[in-house]
Amino acid sequence: MKFKLLIFLVFILNFCFSQNTLPKGFVYVESVIPSIQVDLKYFSFENFIGKPIDGYNKDVAILSEAATLALKEVQNELKAYNLSILIYDAYRPQRAVNNFVLWAKDFNDTINKQQYYPDVSKKDLFKHEYIASRSGHSKGSTLDITIVDNLSCEPLDMGTPYDFFGKESWVENTNLTFQQLANRMLLQTVMRKHGFRYYPQEWWHFTLRGEPFPNTYFDFVVE
Repeated sequence: MKFKLLIFLVFILNFCFSQNTLPKGFVYVESVIPSIQVDLKYFSFENFIGKPIDGYNKDVAILSEAATLALKEVQNELKAYNLSILIYDAYRPQRAVNNFVLWAKDFNDTINKQQYYPDVSKKDLFKHEYIASRSGHSKGSTLDITIVDNLSCEPLDMGTPYDFFGKESWVENTNLTFQQLANRMLLQTVMRKHGFRYYPQEWWHFTLRGEPFPNTYFDFVVE
C-alpha cells in the first residue's frame, strides 16, 4: 500500500513539474485564440540561418497577455472574411538573438543568402538593422505575422517571403502588383486599428503600442 502511494506521489510530482509555466503577464497565444495559426520559422530549418535557433524547443507562440488580447480582436475581424493570422514568430528569447548575432559575424556562412538577402552583403546586416544585439521580440509584445486564406489554406501574396532582407520588404515599397499592395494594406490596416505599430523595413513586423514590458528583455525558452 505504501509503495503504491509512493508511486502515485512521484507521478503527481512529475506531472506538476512537467507543466510549462510562463512568467506573469505572458500566455500561450493558442490558449486564448484557438483559431490562430502558428508556424514558427525559428523552430524549423526554414529560416535565414538554415537550422533551428537556440531557445525554440516547441512550435508554440507566446506573447504578453496584453498583446494576445489585442491580437484576438484582429483575428475576430479577419474571421468574418474567412481569413486568419499566421504567426511566424512571437516572443523571442534573448539567447535566440545571441544566436543571430554570432551567425551574422561569420561572413563565411552564406548558405541561404540567395533566398533571404540576395542584394545585401552579410557584413552590412547590422548596419541596415536587419540583425541587432537586442530585439523587441524579447519584450514579449512584438510578433511577425501574415494573413492566411482559410479556404485555400495558403498565405496571401505579400510580394516577398517572410524575413526577406531588402527594400522589397519595406512597408513603403510600392513596386508590387495590385493584389500584393492590397494584401499588405489589409494587414497594416487591421493591425494598426487594433493597437499595433509597424516596423518600416518589414511588412510582417508589429509591436503593441503601450507594451507592458518596454524595458525588459526576457530569456525563457519557448516550449
